[in-house]
Amino acid sequence: MGTVTLGVSIAVPEPYGSLLQERRAGFGDAAAHGIPTHVTLVPPTEVEAERLPEIRAHLADVAASCRPFPMRLAGTGTFRPLSPVVFVKVVEGATSCTRLQGRVRDPEGPLSRELAFPYHPHVTVAHGISEEAMDLAFSALAEYSADWLCGGFALYEQGSDGVWRKLREYPFGSGPTGVPAQLGSPTDTAAVLD
Repeated sequence: MGTVTLGVSIAVPEPYGSLLQERRAGFGDAAAHGIPTHVTLVPPTEVEAERLPEIRAHLADVAASCRPFPMRLAGTGTFRPLSPVVFVKVVEGATSCTRLQGRVRDPEGPLSRELAFPYHPHVTVAHGISEEAMDLAFSALAEYSADWLCGGFALYEQGSDGVWRKLREYPFGSGPTGVPAQLGSPTDTAAVLD
Protein backbone atom coordinates (compact mmCIF):
# COMPACT_ATOMS: atom_id res chain seq x y z
CA MET A 1 0.00 0.00 0.00
CA GLY A 2 2.91 2.37 0.55
CA THR A 3 3.21 5.35 2.85
CA VAL A 4 1.27 8.56 3.36
CA THR A 5 2.26 11.82 5.03
CA LEU A 6 -0.21 12.83 7.70
CA GLY A 7 -0.65 15.76 10.04
CA VAL A 8 -3.12 16.51 12.82
CA SER A 9 -4.13 20.07 13.57
CA ILE A 10 -6.73 22.48 14.89
CA ALA A 11 -8.11 24.55 12.03
CA VAL A 12 -8.31 28.30 12.51
CA PRO A 13 -11.99 28.93 11.65
CA GLU A 14 -13.42 31.47 9.23
CA PRO A 15 -13.12 34.32 8.71
CA TYR A 16 -9.75 34.20 10.48
CA GLY A 17 -8.30 31.23 8.58
CA SER A 18 -8.72 32.71 5.10
CA LEU A 19 -7.53 36.12 6.21
CA LEU A 20 -4.29 34.75 7.68
CA GLN A 21 -3.77 32.50 4.66
CA GLU A 22 -4.09 35.51 2.33
CA ARG A 23 -1.73 37.54 4.50
CA ARG A 24 0.78 34.67 4.43
CA ALA A 25 0.59 34.55 0.64
CA GLY A 26 0.95 38.33 0.51
CA PHE A 27 4.22 38.14 2.42
CA GLY A 28 5.57 35.93 -0.39
CA ASP A 29 5.22 32.50 1.22
CA ALA A 30 4.64 30.25 -1.81
CA ALA A 31 3.33 27.40 0.39
CA ALA A 32 0.49 29.52 1.81
CA HIS A 33 -2.33 28.24 -0.41
CA GLY A 34 -1.37 24.60 0.10
CA ILE A 35 -1.50 24.78 3.89
CA PRO A 36 -4.81 25.50 5.65
CA THR A 37 -4.33 27.94 8.56
CA HIS A 38 -3.90 25.84 11.68
CA VAL A 39 -2.35 25.06 15.04
CA THR A 40 -0.29 21.87 14.68
CA LEU A 41 -0.89 18.92 16.99
CA VAL A 42 1.18 16.38 15.02
CA PRO A 43 3.67 17.70 12.44
CA PRO A 44 4.10 15.99 9.04
CA THR A 45 4.54 12.30 9.79
CA GLU A 46 5.08 9.49 7.29
CA VAL A 47 3.15 6.32 8.12
CA GLU A 48 2.20 3.10 6.38
CA ALA A 49 -1.14 3.61 4.63
CA GLU A 50 -2.46 0.36 6.09
CA ARG A 51 -2.30 1.99 9.56
CA LEU A 52 -4.94 4.60 8.67
CA PRO A 53 -7.88 2.71 10.26
CA GLU A 54 -5.92 2.39 13.54
CA ILE A 55 -4.97 6.07 13.41
CA ARG A 56 -8.56 7.14 12.74
CA ALA A 57 -9.83 5.04 15.66
CA HIS A 58 -7.17 6.50 17.96
CA LEU A 59 -8.06 10.08 16.98
CA ALA A 60 -11.79 9.40 17.44
CA ASP A 61 -11.12 8.05 20.95
CA VAL A 62 -9.00 11.07 21.89
CA ALA A 63 -11.57 13.54 20.55
CA ALA A 64 -14.50 11.81 22.25
CA SER A 65 -12.80 12.10 25.63
CA CYS A 66 -12.20 15.87 25.34
CA ARG A 67 -14.38 18.93 25.54
CA PRO A 68 -14.26 22.30 23.75
CA PHE A 69 -11.94 24.99 25.05
CA PRO A 70 -11.43 28.69 24.29
CA MET A 71 -8.68 29.71 21.88
CA ARG A 72 -7.32 33.22 21.43
CA LEU A 73 -4.63 34.44 19.08
CA ALA A 74 -2.87 37.76 19.66
CA GLY A 75 0.33 39.35 18.44
CA THR A 76 3.32 37.81 16.72
CA GLY A 77 6.39 35.81 17.61
CA THR A 78 9.27 34.18 15.77
CA PHE A 79 11.50 31.12 16.00
CA ARG A 80 14.36 32.96 14.29
CA PRO A 81 17.29 32.43 14.19
CA LEU A 82 16.70 28.75 15.08
CA SER A 83 14.00 28.33 12.42
CA PRO A 84 12.85 30.79 9.71
CA VAL A 85 9.28 31.17 11.01
CA VAL A 86 7.05 34.08 12.04
CA PHE A 87 3.82 33.16 13.79
CA VAL A 88 0.73 34.52 15.49
CA LYS A 89 0.81 33.60 19.17
CA VAL A 90 -1.73 31.36 20.92
CA VAL A 91 -2.35 33.37 24.09
CA GLU A 92 -5.32 31.36 25.37
CA GLY A 93 -5.74 27.63 24.85
CA ALA A 94 -2.00 26.87 24.68
CA THR A 95 -2.06 24.59 27.73
CA SER A 96 -5.05 22.70 26.34
CA CYS A 97 -3.31 22.36 22.94
CA THR A 98 -0.19 21.03 24.66
CA ARG A 99 -2.12 18.42 26.61
CA LEU A 100 -4.15 17.47 23.53
CA GLN A 101 -1.10 16.97 21.31
CA GLY A 102 0.43 14.82 24.05
CA ARG A 103 -2.60 12.55 23.96
CA VAL A 104 -2.64 12.42 20.15
CA ARG A 105 1.09 11.52 20.14
CA ASP A 106 0.67 9.03 23.02
CA PRO A 107 3.80 6.83 23.19
CA GLU A 108 1.53 3.76 23.10
CA GLY A 109 -0.51 5.06 20.15
CA PRO A 110 -0.13 4.90 16.36
CA LEU A 111 1.08 8.52 16.05
CA SER A 112 3.87 8.29 18.61
CA ARG A 113 6.90 10.28 17.49
CA GLU A 114 9.67 12.47 18.81
CA LEU A 115 9.60 16.17 17.97
CA ALA A 116 12.58 18.08 16.60
CA PHE A 117 11.75 20.99 18.95
CA PRO A 118 9.69 21.30 22.16
CA TYR A 119 5.98 21.67 21.39
CA HIS A 120 4.91 25.32 21.10
CA PRO A 121 1.37 25.95 19.78
CA HIS A 122 1.29 28.75 17.19
CA VAL A 123 -0.13 29.77 13.80
CA THR A 124 2.58 30.13 11.13
CA VAL A 125 2.19 33.24 8.95
CA ALA A 126 5.61 33.19 7.23
CA HIS A 127 8.09 30.38 6.68
CA GLY A 128 11.34 30.26 4.77
CA ILE A 129 10.98 33.62 3.04
CA SER A 130 13.36 36.58 2.99
CA GLU A 131 14.32 38.22 6.27
CA GLU A 132 12.72 41.46 5.09
CA ALA A 133 9.44 39.71 4.33
CA MET A 134 9.51 37.94 7.70
CA ASP A 135 10.14 41.28 9.41
CA LEU A 136 7.11 42.66 7.54
CA ALA A 137 4.92 39.73 8.64
CA PHE A 138 6.08 40.19 12.23
CA SER A 139 5.18 43.89 12.28
CA ALA A 140 2.07 43.78 10.07
CA LEU A 141 0.30 41.26 12.32
CA ALA A 142 1.62 42.54 15.66
CA GLU A 143 -1.83 43.85 16.60
CA TYR A 144 -3.77 40.89 15.15
CA SER A 145 -6.22 39.05 17.41
CA ALA A 146 -8.92 36.41 17.05
CA ASP A 147 -10.83 34.15 19.40
CA TRP A 148 -13.14 31.16 19.11
CA LEU A 149 -14.24 28.02 20.90
CA CYS A 150 -12.14 25.08 19.71
CA GLY A 151 -14.52 22.18 19.17
CA GLY A 152 -12.20 19.55 17.71
CA PHE A 153 -9.32 18.84 15.37
CA ALA A 154 -8.74 17.20 11.98
CA LEU A 155 -6.54 14.68 10.21
CA TYR A 156 -4.83 15.90 7.03
CA GLU A 157 -2.85 14.20 4.26
CA GLN A 158 -0.20 15.90 2.18
CA GLY A 159 -0.57 15.14 -1.52
CA SER A 160 2.26 14.63 -3.99
CA ASP A 161 1.60 18.24 -5.06
CA GLY A 162 2.52 19.44 -1.56
CA VAL A 163 -1.07 20.48 -0.75
CA TRP A 164 -2.58 19.45 2.59
CA ARG A 165 -6.13 18.06 2.35
CA LYS A 166 -8.50 17.28 5.20
CA LEU A 167 -9.31 13.58 5.52
CA ARG A 168 -11.64 13.78 8.51
CA GLU A 169 -12.76 16.05 11.33
CA TYR A 170 -12.85 14.85 14.94
CA PRO A 171 -15.31 16.85 17.06
CA PHE A 172 -14.81 16.82 20.80
CA GLY A 173 -17.13 14.91 23.10
CA SER A 174 -17.88 16.01 26.64
CA GLY A 175 -14.83 14.87 28.57
CA PRO A 176 -12.30 17.23 30.16
CA THR A 177 -9.87 18.82 27.70
CA GLY A 178 -6.85 16.61 27.04
CA VAL A 179 -7.64 14.25 29.93
CA PRO A 180 -9.23 10.79 29.67
CA ALA A 181 -12.87 10.97 30.76
CA GLN A 182 -12.27 8.60 33.68
CA LEU A 183 -9.79 11.09 35.16
CA GLY A 184 -12.22 13.97 34.91
CA SER A 185 -12.50 15.06 38.54
CA PRO A 186 -12.99 18.80 39.16
CA THR A 187 -9.32 19.04 40.18
CA ASP A 188 -8.19 17.41 36.92
CA THR A 189 -10.43 19.67 34.87
CA ALA A 190 -9.08 22.83 36.49
CA ALA A 191 -5.52 21.67 35.84
CA VAL A 192 -6.00 21.46 32.07
CA LEU A 193 -7.68 24.79 31.48
CA ASP A 194 -5.66 27.94 30.81
